[in-house]
Amino acid sequence: MPGIIDPHVHTCEPGHMALESYSSATKAAAAGGVTTLVAMPLSCLSPATTLANFDDKLQSAEGQCHVDVAFWGGVVPGNQDELLSMLQAGVPGFKCSLIASGVEEFPHVSLQDLHMAMNELQGTDCVLLFHAEQELGQWKPALEDPTEYRALLDSRPDAMEVEAIQAIADLCLQYKVPCHILHLSSAQALPIIRKARQKGAPLTIETAHHYLTLTSERIPPGGTYYKCCPPIRAKTNQEQLWSALQEGLIDMVVSAHNPSSPDLKLLADGDFFKAQGGIASLQFGLPLFWTSAKAKGFSLHDVVQLMCKNPASLIRLDDRKGALCPGMDADLVIWDPDKEFEVKKNMIQHKNQLTPYLGFQLCGEIIATLVHGRLVYLKGKFSPKPEGVLLVTQRKMSTRVSSAPYY
Repeated sequence: MPGIIDPHVHTCEPGHMALESYSSATKAAAAGGVTTLVAMPLSCLSPATTLANFDDKLQSAEGQCHVDVAFWGGVVPGNQDELLSMLQAGVPGFKCSLIASGVEEFPHVSLQDLHMAMNELQGTDCVLLFHAEQELGQWKPALEDPTEYRALLDSRPDAMEVEAIQAIADLCLQYKVPCHILHLSSAQALPIIRKARQKGAPLTIETAHHYLTLTSERIPPGGTYYKCCPPIRAKTNQEQLWSALQEGLIDMVVSAHNPSSPDLKLLADGDFFKAQGGIASLQFGLPLFWTSAKAKGFSLHDVVQLMCKNPASLIRLDDRKGALCPGMDADLVIWDPDKEFEVKKNMIQHKNQLTPYLGFQLCGEIIATLVHGRLVYLKGKFSPKPEGVLLVTQRKMSTRVSSAPYY
């Protein structure tokens, strides 16, 4: 099959290498049949919100990557003058957040910031990615036991996503800048998305494996390793997300891989409010999706559409990624869709092996992964030399990472 493309991965270099390095992230990717990942801009020091910071990020990745890696830039208040230079440097688009990101160096944007950014990006064909939650003016969650997941869920109601996505849809229609909703969790926003598309909004949507696999009803007290934002919602909501996938209203399924160490998850305290958010799943995306999807009538062709072709289009690499055709990169995953296995700690390649999927019985074992026709993973073993390429355009204004292979 074409190699999986995961456009939503948090790598933590430079600055937080203990959480996830390019080496560990791309090994996990290779073990999961992912041949291209796209690094988010904010989980490192400093975030990729300026050309100089982006250069630092590239330099930290050079020579480490076992699969191909592309990079998103970031939009924060006041950096609109940096956007075109980063676009020229090779980012396919920019992430922003409408709510506090949890990263001090990556503050959330206002509507005024977005007007300025979209005005700058009109006509460039880049995409603007949104963490689509925003604070509610009058919302006051009930005070509950912070070790109960219900308390966290009540503090981030569906309305936070619904209001944010309505604002994004309006901006998308106004400026016609391609917009992408990251990790959609609330099915209540689907009618807004459908209506905006009917009006011609260039709007795409992703959801994440944890929203399709996990449900709020089954999260144990103190199980902070389940914490993510937006939160995991109820089973009825999950079924609506699956229906939206079948309808084509949701375009792709991603890991939204966001690693965290046990100390940052506060496992001893079990406080959902204080624990760091994020779920690690990069290595298991394909079997996680296939295990549930095949029971719902999805085909292998649907897997390719949702996890290869559509992500390749999002990152503006559909001319060489996401399909098995003459002239395309020879990025392949060889896997057995009928082979069952148990997720065990010793098989996990993420630097931090904390994940809610430990002990899960999944269907679809990865046998081998090839990048550019070169074997990078085979039955638990990796190529001794990282074979991945940094997927950015060559530019004249900087030669700091000129030894890296570029497209």
